[in-house]
Amino acid sequence: MYREWQEKKAHEISKRQEEIENKIEVADALAIKLLQRFNHSTSTMKTASQHLSGVHGLQVEIGELKGRLTEVISNCDALCKRIAVEGPESLRSSIKPFTIATAETCSSSSSLGTVSKTNPPSTEE
Repeated sequence: MYREWQEKKAHEISKRQEEIENKIEVADALAIKLLQRFNHSTSTMKTASQHLSGVHGLQVEIGELKGRLTEVISNCDALCKRIAVEGPESLRSSIKPFTIATAETCSSSSSLGTVSKTNPPSTEE
């Protein structure tokens, strides 16, 4: 009788041990999957960080280019106005000055201004 009890207990212990081993295997598999996801997230964050590190430099460069473009548009506007006042009659009728939007009309930092469409120079002389 004691022996039967002993065998029964040994069988129960063996069964519990097997269940625990299965749970450990499942936990290991989940841990590996979680580690893979973590590594992927880390890699993605590093890539995003590298991309974002270049943003400030690009913003500065865009600001400089915006300033240069504004200057060019201003120079073109001045030239068009000069042609409209002092230029030959054949050009005066075809010139429409550029219009640079004021700070109030700019809705975003990327707005450079409005450029009116110009007519091609007349071939009449």
